[in-house]
Amino acid sequence: MGIVHLGLGAFFRAHGAVYIADAMEASGGDWGVVGVSLKSPNTRDKLKPQGWAYTALELADSACKTRVIQVLQDVLVAPENPTAVLAVMAAPSTKIVSLTVTEKGYCLNPATGRINFDHPDIEADLKSSTPVSAPGYLMRALQMRKEAGLPAFSILSLDNLPENGQLAKLAVCDLARAVDPSLADWIESHARFPSTMVDRIVPATTEDVIEQVRDMTGLDDQAAVQHEPFRQWVIQDDFMDNNRPDFAAAGALLVNDVQLFELMKLRMLNGAHSALAYLGYLAGHKTISDTVHDPVFGAFIDDFWVKEVIPALKTPPSTDLNDYAGHLKKRFENTAIQHQTWQIAMDGSQKLPQRILNTLFENLAAGRPYDRLLLALAGWMQYVSGWDDSGAAIDVRDPLSKAIANCLAGANTAEARVAALCSLQEIFAGYPMEKLRPQLTEMVGRLERSGSRAAIEDVLKC
Repeated sequence: MGIVHLGLGAFFRAHGAVYIADAMEASGGDWGVVGVSLKSPNTRDKLKPQGWAYTALELADSACKTRVIQVLQDVLVAPENPTAVLAVMAAPSTKIVSLTVTEKGYCLNPATGRINFDHPDIEADLKSSTPVSAPGYLMRALQMRKEAGLPAFSILSLDNLPENGQLAKLAVCDLARAVDPSLADWIESHARFPSTMVDRIVPATTEDVIEQVRDMTGLDDQAAVQHEPFRQWVIQDDFMDNNRPDFAAAGALLVNDVQLFELMKLRMLNGAHSALAYLGYLAGHKTISDTVHDPVFGAFIDDFWVKEVIPALKTPPSTDLNDYAGHLKKRFENTAIQHQTWQIAMDGSQKLPQRILNTLFENLAAGRPYDRLLLALAGWMQYVSGWDDSGAAIDVRDPLSKAIANCLAGANTAEARVAALCSLQEIFAGYPMEKLRPQLTEMVGRLERSGSRAAIEDVLKC
């Protein structure tokens, strides 16, 4: 065993674990994974009867295929036995602790990018040596390594965040400094936090997926995952003592700096996903493929990339951004991928800055077009206001859902809702929202009166 992974969700099992399996198949090495569920025993309970093996179902319009992944060696549930989790993380055999805990799992303040000491999990971590949060587990395990005279491990984030390695480092070191400044200094000097860019569409597993796997393999695999054929992993090659699987042999790209790749993916793929999710959901489209097959939405996303996002990007090495956009469109059109718009629309308060807002305000400052980005933001505002184009209520799922609901209370006009939402410092601190409020108000009002499809048609004329 060489890797402990925090947050054993579908994405890691359909992406990172597959790369690790391919790396070991190509070049060997003891890189088995102990998974850690930080909240719930559900994943452990599904995997244990199967000896930790599971099926990865590759979905394509042409043909689907399955593969059994067998890199997991055990799965621990942190709330049940935090001591066991810390022990395996602190073990000398552990060279890498990887994580997929989503944006909110880092317990950061979105406005500052630093640890949120008012977060209940961080408050708990400061009161006890038994951690609750992912940063807490990383900090306490590194503390154990330091006290035992062992080297630090590498922390490898697979979360869809810009400079995810640096954000992980800030979270862990901020927390460590509040506990013991000398520990923070040791972590900063000795641990490694390589940044990565990950890309593979992994829709949530449904009963239909489990049934499809059963039909194809004869296995009743309750832990099956589904994914698109495409995958990409760009990794900053900065590991403790160069201890890592042979990721290059598995097809990953090892580089000195992943930033340009991160921005390309976050703004082109994830930005487009968010734009389509909010506007598509409002229009009644259930999946991204349904949305993009609507010719109005298809034309919108083409313009979104070509007119507003690509002009704001620097091109990564050996990359053609227009070609990349074409591949993204084909991936979105894959009808075998039933990627739900409601799923992508979740947690928008955590995603808007890197996916939409940064590009929007860069374009505003540079005098470039930004109407499509602005409509995506207006779509989020209409979405969190709680009803779709048909007037049906929306179940808003967001870490700031209470704050959003509170600020919208009594806001009965588009102007009032836009003003209230723009005041949310957790999302919009540092952005000159006052420069866009009149246009945002107009767009939100248009969405309310005419629906998202008509609003897009108006924007396409610009």
